[in-house]
Amino acid sequence: MPNLTEVDHPLIKHHLSRLRDKRTPPAEFRQLVQRLAVLLAYEATQNLTLAPSEIETPLKSMNGQQLAQRIGLVPILRAGLGMVDPILNLIPSAEVWHLGLYRDEATALPVEYYSKLPQTEPVDLALVVDPMLATGGSVAAALAALARWGVKQLAVLSIIAAKPGIQRVQEEFPNADIYVCAIDPELNNRKFIVPGLGDAGDRIFNTLR
Repeated sequence: MPNLTEVDHPLIKHHLSRLRDKRTPPAEFRQLVQRLAVLLAYEATQNLTLAPSEIETPLKSMNGQQLAQRIGLVPILRAGLGMVDPILNLIPSAEVWHLGLYRDEATALPVEYYSKLPQTEPVDLALVVDPMLATGGSVAAALAALARWGVKQLAVLSIIAAKPGIQRVQEEFPNADIYVCAIDPELNNRKFIVPGLGDAGDRIFNTLR
């Protein structure tokens, strides 16, 4: 599939198996989400633009490099919050812009309840982060909001994606790059990814009842 990268790495397979396991407690689940977010971000940022920078080591001056782009992290609330801090550790200069979207259980359509995108100049690259790319509705809504803001380079980072969600994003935003740890085949009648891992937000924030 064009612009789709399923990151193939032994560490991802290992951590993802623990993440899927229903016996994994919330504290460990959060740690696993963070580890997988770092591995996804590493893959998604391989082509960032650099600019020369002169630095001083304890021994002499030398030519170094620094990031030359404004990068925005856009978590889909609430589950996307679990992926933000580890990526910020990699890119401390990144801006974080929140989008609140929830899925209407009756229609499976996204409903926006919060948006914090500014009216100023857009970032150069926006990384939309959401652990689960299921129907693609919430991610597509976020990408549409970012496109209206004027962002030219868009990428989606999801730990698990379903084929229907990938297809929707690719159809509506063919220039957006998608990075995932795994692709699951289908959705159930509640629009949950199968086999998936359940509700990522509930497992991250320990709100399973």
